[in-house]
Amino acid sequence: MGKNLYLKTKNKVFKDVTPEGCAEVFQKVLEEEKSKLSYPKTISAFYEANGYDPIFVMDHIFNKDLKTAVMYYAKAGEHGLNPSMFNADEMAALINKFYNKKQIKTLDQAYHAIAELELLTANSLIKYSNALQYGVVNPKNIYARYYTKTVRPDSTSAQRIFQITDIKTYLDSIQPKDPSYIALQKALANGTAITGTSPENAKRVIIANLERLRWKNKPLEKKYVVVNIADYRLDVVDDGKSVLNMKVCVGQGRNPYGKTDLTNYVDSDKVDKPNQHSTPQLNSNIHSVDVNPVWNIPESIASKEIMVEAAKDKYYLENKGINVYKNGNLVDPDDINWATAAKGDYEFKQKPGDDNSLGKIKFMFKNQSSVYLHDTPAKLAFNRPMRAISHGCVRLGDPQGLAHNLFGEGPKFDLIVKDMASDKPDPTTVNLTPNIPVYITYITAWADTTGAIQIRPDVYELDTVLYNALAQVK
Repeated sequence: MGKNLYLKTKNKVFKDVTPEGCAEVFQKVLEEEKSKLSYPKTISAFYEANGYDPIFVMDHIFNKDLKTAVMYYAKAGEHGLNPSMFNADEMAALINKFYNKKQIKTLDQAYHAIAELELLTANSLIKYSNALQYGVVNPKNIYARYYTKTVRPDSTSAQRIFQITDIKTYLDSIQPKDPSYIALQKALANGTAITGTSPENAKRVIIANLERLRWKNKPLEKKYVVVNIADYRLDVVDDGKSVLNMKVCVGQGRNPYGKTDLTNYVDSDKVDKPNQHSTPQLNSNIHSVDVNPVWNIPESIASKEIMVEAAKDKYYLENKGINVYKNGNLVDPDDINWATAAKGDYEFKQKPGDDNSLGKIKFMFKNQSSVYLHDTPAKLAFNRPMRAISHGCVRLGDPQGLAHNLFGEGPKFDLIVKDMASDKPDPTTVNLTPNIPVYITYITAWADTTGAIQIRPDVYELDTVLYNALAQVK
């Protein structure tokens, strides 16, 4: 060890370095620095099992691998990340000590320099590797309604950095390859102007969406349905291409008029406080459709809207085809004084028909928020530019088109068309085999097929919450 270090540094102090002496000091430094490490257990376990062998210093400093790593960290701003997260300056200063004979004058200084650089390198590589492959913020920690399966880094992913043989090759391999990510990355680095927003706001929106693209929550299936809440759009993606798209209406948001300026922040924006009718982010599988569905009206809508309207108009329930139940039994709404009726005492179900709020068909998938994709009688809403207007479910601009795409030609689709057109609608469930994955997402900036950057208003103010969370990461 001492001979190799001396030959490469030309500093005589290193002649007396031994593996035993290095291990003794390394162990002490590790105990002192453990609280500063991102993965103290993983890093400690590796060096304890390997005799405190400083593999990065011995194998990577003199082939300029570590200088390469510092260069990558210094450019972390191109990913919307702060280079200080990866201790680029501190690492560069430690590397320079090995090339400057005047900075390491004693054996103890040599041992400490080796230990400090080794630990800093391991820690920075883990942080950078995890940041690019998983993102730096866990969406489940910042969003109140986030139910999408998202893989997060663990000790196994951290251990991989100790197997690196060529640092540049490794760092290139973890660069996100998604075309939209690369386009946003270039736009951020170049300060690309985006129509309709200020340069500062464009920068913040791009930073937030680069982080979203790093999360490991993307569809892996060949075919799937994806709804982008912020774009009010549904796509059926097959083999990487959109084969069907349509307008949708989504749940209400904190920012109903879609202000796009993220430059003004208030304390309340640092925490996600969704509108009670916002659509959740989730992933699931569409397993069936209900044609001519009965709408089991949620209690919140029943007490705040249905009972209020029934108190104003005694014909409201009959005109809307709404049946009333108490303790599971059908009751006559004319016998109830809706102005004084206790909330929660009654259940309401809307019969199939032209006025049914779910329209002629709903697409079913398991989720903990009781939301689904469905038809709607309120067709004019699809002409609005701002379509965050529902109670949480996703209203479809072309529900029969979606059914045709998912079921294809055949008896099941024929039954769906027939029942949707029936003058005497009865509820029918049609199973979808195989199930089709569905993803409900929230993306406010991306590159379109021409490479141009598209941005959308932050209707749920989730960009603001995410940007604030990123700003707090150290």
